[in-house]
Amino acid sequence: MCGISGIIGEPRKNLLKKMNRIIQHRGPDDSGIFLDKNIGLGIQRLSIIDLEGGKQPIHNEDESIWIVYNGETYNYLELKEALEKKNHKFYTNSDTEVVVHLYEEFGEKCVSKLRGMFAFAIWDGNKEKLLLARDRLGIKPLYYTIIDNNLIFGSEIKSILQDPRIERKVDYQALHDYLSFQFVPGPRTMFKDIKKLQPGHILVWKNGKFSISKYWDLTKHNPVKNSEKYYCKCLLNLLKESVKMRLISDVPLGVYLSGGIDSSCLAALASEASERPVKTFSVGFGISEKYDELKYAQIVANYLNTDHHELLSKENSIKIIPKVIWHLDEPIADSAAIPTYLISELTKKHVTVVLGGEGADELFMGYRRYKITYLANKYSKILSNSFKKDMNWILEHIYKNIPDIGKLKRYTNFASEFSSSINDPLKTYMVFFNRFPEKERKMLYTNEIVKNNVKQSSETIKKYIKSNNVTLQMFYFDAKVYLPDDLLIKIDKMSMANSLEGRVPFLDHKIVEFVSNIPINFKIKVLTEKYILRKTVSNLLPKVITKRKKHTFNVPLTHWFKGELGEIASQILSESSVHKKYFNSKYIRRILGNNKLKPNYNQIWPLLVFEIWHKIYIDSQRMKKINLKHIF
Repeated sequence: MCGISGIIGEPRKNLLKKMNRIIQHRGPDDSGIFLDKNIGLGIQRLSIIDLEGGKQPIHNEDESIWIVYNGETYNYLELKEALEKKNHKFYTNSDTEVVVHLYEEFGEKCVSKLRGMFAFAIWDGNKEKLLLARDRLGIKPLYYTIIDNNLIFGSEIKSILQDPRIERKVDYQALHDYLSFQFVPGPRTMFKDIKKLQPGHILVWKNGKFSISKYWDLTKHNPVKNSEKYYCKCLLNLLKESVKMRLISDVPLGVYLSGGIDSSCLAALASEASERPVKTFSVGFGISEKYDELKYAQIVANYLNTDHHELLSKENSIKIIPKVIWHLDEPIADSAAIPTYLISELTKKHVTVVLGGEGADELFMGYRRYKITYLANKYSKILSNSFKKDMNWILEHIYKNIPDIGKLKRYTNFASEFSSSINDPLKTYMVFFNRFPEKERKMLYTNEIVKNNVKQSSETIKKYIKSNNVTLQMFYFDAKVYLPDDLLIKIDKMSMANSLEGRVPFLDHKIVEFVSNIPINFKIKVLTEKYILRKTVSNLLPKVITKRKKHTFNVPLTHWFKGELGEIASQILSESSVHKKYFNSKYIRRILGNNKLKPNYNQIWPLLVFEIWHKIYIDSQRMKKINLKHIF
């Protein structure tokens, strides 16, 4: 696992060193630079495989092709054996060198041979061509920009920003989309001139020009009628294979364990494949069971006899918010980044590699929105037209356990919007995500943003809507955008902030391709979410875990906002502090609750994250690690 960086055009050694140094947390074990007349490649290495011999950049036999590689290729031994039969000569035992020779053999198509997570750059000196590639699901990040006919790229945006020529300007469309989704959908970033290379894409630069092309996508949903037993058997075999491949490591390894079905399944399969007790790690908040799964994690740990470690994230955890935002590079209003950073910090004290359950909720349709849309679409076809009029009542009963009247009112409003959009996948998705309805934006924004004619965020996701099956379209958008631009960025940046490699077995592309074509009725049952996964692993775990309903990982923001975090928000979002270039301070005051209204924390949090990000990345030009006193 590494952090990569590079420049094609006019490479400067001092700049490359700065680009490496700012992402040293991604790879503290080693640093390397390759320089030629018009190319510079940089690497910060976290040693996982071939600890002594895998120093990067790595080259082919005649040193005409060079690579910097961030990630792991799990099928590298199989590929190496095939390449050796074609007379390729290796000088290391690393998976990275395999990719160099694979490129020699197959050119740009080499990416299709790789099974793993990766973001890499290959310089072909023979053709004077640069190849950038990102893995199929976007597990590893890769950013780039073009300035003065130079292509500059890196694993993190902060590395690219080391070039003083790059202006730090907010992309207004990205800001608009961020307030809709709580993250910035690619290829945009919050920086106007910096882009993400999309998952499953390659970028080729040659003769001062570049092209981007897609090499992989989710297959069209085309389920084949098979029995439940068939799907369970195939899925279990794929999961076992994926976990076993991700246990390959020359350093200690563990598993994040929440007590839910996803992480418990991984812990069970890892324990089955390991000779020694697996190390497991859990985080909780010590407030109430609503915010805590530690009890269930302990049940699994006892059942599997793991070497278990727990962490309580308390209210003073908010002190690390600026550090978390600095590591994320751009604002992501996913509050789970805070405990993810803290559990990564604990985990690093014991292991260097950790398995996580990211991707399972998308693949097996575990989110509540999948169940709601699936049932609504299914039964609206057979019930009378009055069904949609009754949708408010139905959804209120789905949320009947909510004691907060204000929250219930918000869900009632949601129900009204949902029932009017049920046949429109685009509108339906926006109903579930958007915390700032479009009609409110004119009150929130300054004239400067309004006059820039930002498009409605629904336009951003329009290209992902390819049929009228709302549930399938949600899955496709989540897999293509929400997963890589929020969840996977979070796990990558928070683990790498602590020099820890995170691996995600559910996102092996063979599993993704298989599961995406399992019929929806095997994933969603009326009373059971992720049905086929639960059935598949039912013999590996105690029934209290396999029968347990999904528990959303809730960070106690509301609780924290009633304490010190509320004071911080009032200070940073005050009329004197908030950035009036973007926001109407009077409207923000209303959101904060100064007009005898209850504060809307769902809106306050993304605004607070953006303001802190702006202070770190736009207002400050130093780009050093943040002194918390400068923010709070």
